[in-house]
Amino acid sequence: MPISDYLKELRSHVGHAMIMVPSVSAVVVNDEGELLLGRRSDDGRWSLLAGSIDPGEQPADAIVREVFEESAVEVRVDRVLGVALHPVTYPNGDQCEFLNVWFRCTAIGGEARVNDEESLAVGWFAPDALPPVDDWVRLRIETALKDDPGAWFVRPGTTHSALGLRTP
Repeated sequence: MPISDYLKELRSHVGHAMIMVPSVSAVVVNDEGELLLGRRSDDGRWSLLAGSIDPGEQPADAIVREVFEESAVEVRVDRVLGVALHPVTYPNGDQCEFLNVWFRCTAIGGEARVNDEESLAVGWFAPDALPPVDDWVRLRIETALKDDPGAWFVRPGTTHSALGLRTP
């Protein structure tokens, strides 16, 4: 069952209460060193391509699927960049805690275009010429542009300002 069906069923039982959702996102880089961003249809903001993991789906498979579904770009997953929990409250009052694993990916095929209803636009941007993005997007991009081979995470007992409450 796709996660969207699962979440609809779960919402019918819990209403707007907080639910935890496993998710993935990608910092996709092309041969020119540009980054792939999508302009979200729910809030109009530029963001990394991302989505929920379907039951039984491995995170790396999920991000390959999500990037293609949203942008028609085929990617190779290069490495895990980080993992973090971040809350989102939607305009209808639904509350989620997304456990997000983000990956550095390389574009290997396809032509970037809007490929589903989740995006208003998709495009390639030089790292020093990004459209306005929030701190959560910036954090994930910064981890991709560092040479640190380790995955980023919030150290025990600490917090990070980019992981505060978000409302799309």
